[in-house]
Amino acid sequence: MSRVAVITGGAGGLGQAFARRLLGEGWQVVLVDLPAALEALPKMGAGVERIACDLTDEAAVARVCAEITARHPALGLVIHNAGVTQIGLFDETTLASQRRVMEINHFGSVAMAAGLLAAVRAGRGAHLAISSVAGFAPLYKRTAYAASKHALNGFFSSLASEEAEHGVTVAIAAPSFVATNPGRLDAGADGIGRPGAATDGFDEMSPDRAAEIILDGWRRGRRFIPVGRVATLGWFLTRLSPRLYSWLMMRKIRP
Repeated sequence: MSRVAVITGGAGGLGQAFARRLLGEGWQVVLVDLPAALEALPKMGAGVERIACDLTDEAAVARVCAEITARHPALGLVIHNAGVTQIGLFDETTLASQRRVMEINHFGSVAMAAGLLAAVRAGRGAHLAISSVAGFAPLYKRTAYAASKHALNGFFSSLASEEAEHGVTVAIAAPSFVATNPGRLDAGADGIGRPGAATDGFDEMSPDRAAEIILDGWRRGRRFIPVGRVATLGWFLTRLSPRLYSWLMMRKIRP
């Protein structure tokens, strides 16, 4: 398998945690993120490439994927990590904001998967999608976010069945709350803000610990990786008693 990994949202807390672990194991890492986010990063030494891209720009994603595959025709791992959160009641949000969250969290990953599909096949590599508890269960004041993560789960779990014949694996990780931007939500009027910055987050985990659990689960061949106690319990509860899960979730989150 190739030892080249592409990480979207590579300048964020979890993206950087993935990069550090993979670099420590001898991987080459390609970080994809917005220009300002990449420029703010400190130097990371050899083995790291930085490529600026807005994942909502389909033409830009296609160019970036062509650039990556020209240099790395075989990829071992693509971590679909880029995303935003949105906090707000549905009756206070706009359809434009709902679409914006879906464009970033879902279609951005779909576009990257499409552009890098051949290179991942050539490397007999893997797609690793970073979803959320909200990808399989309801979450208060997160209609757009939950919709985008449910879509992400559906896409990658279905992609797994198609790519298996090409020697490609697909895994989905579902953290409960990774504190990547504590106290730095910076949400606009549409409620869209930095991931990992919600004030109602619970079962908090550091990015480094989350990256460790996710990469370990992927290496063990797990196709679904709940990350944290709440994610693990929630995964079982939503199947055994969806009503109980919803009651517990509302009790914890709703003010």
